[in-house]
Amino acid sequence: MNFIDPNNTFQVGMLASIIAGLLTGVGALPIFLTKNISNKMLDTLLGFAAGVMLAATSFSLIIPSIEFGGGGAKAALITAIGILVGGVFLDITDKYSPHVHLLDKREEGRDSSLAKIWLFIIAITIHNFPEGLAVGVGFGNNDIKNGLTLALGIGLQNMPEGLAVALALVSEKYKPSKAFFIALLTGLVEPIGGLLGLWLVRIFEPILPFILAFAAGAMLFVISDEIIPETHRGGHERAATYGILIGFVVMMFLDVTLG
Repeated sequence: MNFIDPNNTFQVGMLASIIAGLLTGVGALPIFLTKNISNKMLDTLLGFAAGVMLAATSFSLIIPSIEFGGGGAKAALITAIGILVGGVFLDITDKYSPHVHLLDKREEGRDSSLAKIWLFIIAITIHNFPEGLAVGVGFGNNDIKNGLTLALGIGLQNMPEGLAVALALVSEKYKPSKAFFIALLTGLVEPIGGLLGLWLVRIFEPILPFILAFAAGAMLFVISDEIIPETHRGGHERAATYGILIGFVVMMFLDVTLG
């Protein structure tokens, strides 16, 4: 008895979103073996994550948005508007939600008395939600191959993020088991975004190009505002840049061969 119909876009999309989210926990597993992961290595891994996200945004969201829009200037304009709206939406969400960054503990947003642990959870929720949304809309137009490729890319970039979260929590004197659980929990926000994305493309299929571009803009904002600056704060810009290049190439190869 099959619990998942491989031809059912909704079922496959939800399963892909859940697996991509779980890979955040997989990335945090090394916390049980060692706490001595160098900042340079972590910055390189986060750079790799940014590169994967950039390629996934380009090949699995922006290009399909233009293609589904019929090509030409009109399609490009719709995609451009969607990207900008998605970026502004994330900017507003980021600005008015109290949280701290992954590695440097800088508080942003309105004053808050929330415990640090909940600030971390809010930070990763903001970070991961658009990624889950992107996975969901990646299955737009019943394109299972494109959706699976995008989910694989998001899952790959979730792993170094999970490690970064776990290490940051351990540095705040949390037990490895608790740090792992919290990293895993933050990854499970993505299926919620995935569900919303799947719902959006089903209900609003006529505006699928805009929805794809919106998800792309949200991801671009996260990459530029959160991930890349984090990798450059410790003086390891060159290593992080090579991480971005490698991540981009890996995701490009996956998109071409699997998409």
